[in-house]
Amino acid sequence: MEAINQLFSEISSALWGWPMMIMLLGTHLFLTIRLKFPQRKIFTAIRLSVKRDPGATGDVSQFASLATALAATIGTGNIIGVATAIALGGPGAVLWCWLTGVFGIATKYSEGLLAIKYRVKTADGRMLGGPMYALERGLRWKKMAVLFAFFTAMASFGIGSTVQANAMSVMTFETYGVPQWVTGLVVCGLLAAVVFGGVKSIARVCELLVPFMALFYVVGCIVILIMNGEYLWPAVKLICVSAFSPEAAGGGFVGSSVMMAARYGIARGLFSNESGLGSAPIVAAAAQTRNPVRQALVSSSGTCWDTVVICAMTGLVIVSSIIAYPDIDYSNGATLTKDAFGKIPYIGTPMLSIGLVTFAFSTAIGWCYYGERAVEYLKGKRWMVAYRVVYILSVYAGSVISLTLVWNIADCMNAMMAIPNLLSLLFLSRVLVVETHKYLWLNRLDRDMGD
Repeated sequence: MEAINQLFSEISSALWGWPMMIMLLGTHLFLTIRLKFPQRKIFTAIRLSVKRDPGATGDVSQFASLATALAATIGTGNIIGVATAIALGGPGAVLWCWLTGVFGIATKYSEGLLAIKYRVKTADGRMLGGPMYALERGLRWKKMAVLFAFFTAMASFGIGSTVQANAMSVMTFETYGVPQWVTGLVVCGLLAAVVFGGVKSIARVCELLVPFMALFYVVGCIVILIMNGEYLWPAVKLICVSAFSPEAAGGGFVGSSVMMAARYGIARGLFSNESGLGSAPIVAAAAQTRNPVRQALVSSSGTCWDTVVICAMTGLVIVSSIIAYPDIDYSNGATLTKDAFGKIPYIGTPMLSIGLVTFAFSTAIGWCYYGERAVEYLKGKRWMVAYRVVYILSVYAGSVISLTLVWNIADCMNAMMAIPNLLSLLFLSRVLVVETHKYLWLNRLDRDMGD
């Protein structure tokens, strides 16, 4: 097992090295420029996300689609991932993570557009879409579409179920003494009650859970930042300065470099918001929308909330706490978040534990939907029940086992998802330009598709 783990660790490091980060960030920048900075319309995107689109075709509302995507996206990476980036790359990694989110808005916009453009309607009236359909229908790359679907299904058992379940069980055990197997059983029961109801059940739960958990976490961060008020501006300056001059961080961060800050900040940002991974467009295809660009804008707002807001606030809380409490060991990313939040009297530890558990549970829900759609594309609807059963069982397994190997395999599967998805975005960029010009820059967002 050690040899297998080492193999996947080396493969993961190679796949998620500089070539992948350059490919992802390069796609963000390319699409931002090619589409004339769709980030300018972020407030329009937020407004559309909370409005219903009367008469539009689809399975769930645009907000329900966004909430489901956010459920899968807002996870442990927003809390643990940011801390790891700071521990390995210094406070400047927070700025690089934030910038990745800003430019990633264009990629998430593009993924949502292609999801609607190439979605299909099944015999029973459901809408199916995502990168596999864009690859097959837009580029005629059937084999590449099959590979994407396969890697998505495999990745769901890593990033979606086992990893998130382990985060929940470990947190509840360390904070409240609840045995990990008990947490595993409870989570399995709750998850089964949600996912066996299908996309509409998943969407309803996400509509309720995501706003609550995000608001709870953001308000908690604001309270902590107020309590750390005198250290907030120094934290902002330290983040900005050390992104380009790590020596300014001092202390244990002296060994950092600009390249290290950029590498870990960009990597955590990409992992957190999943822009370019190809997961979010799978649920975007189910949205009720009258044209591709409306849903593209709604999808893009997800990256804004995930990285530009939540990851940034986590980073500010951690860095301001490091300045306020010099005894915090900021060399260990695994414990940095717990130590930083634990310094805040009364609310710090409960806020962290509740936030992490709800984030992880919502991620498990969202990724179950992604895996279902991938399996349906590969094998048809008849395999859905079997997939759900195996997925739920993997949640229990993740609650009670060590996950080093699972993490490495999951990282490999995520990278293999991203490659065909990024290729579809680049090779279909002309379609993105045409549709964006037609509906967005000609102010025709209220037009139906085909008008």
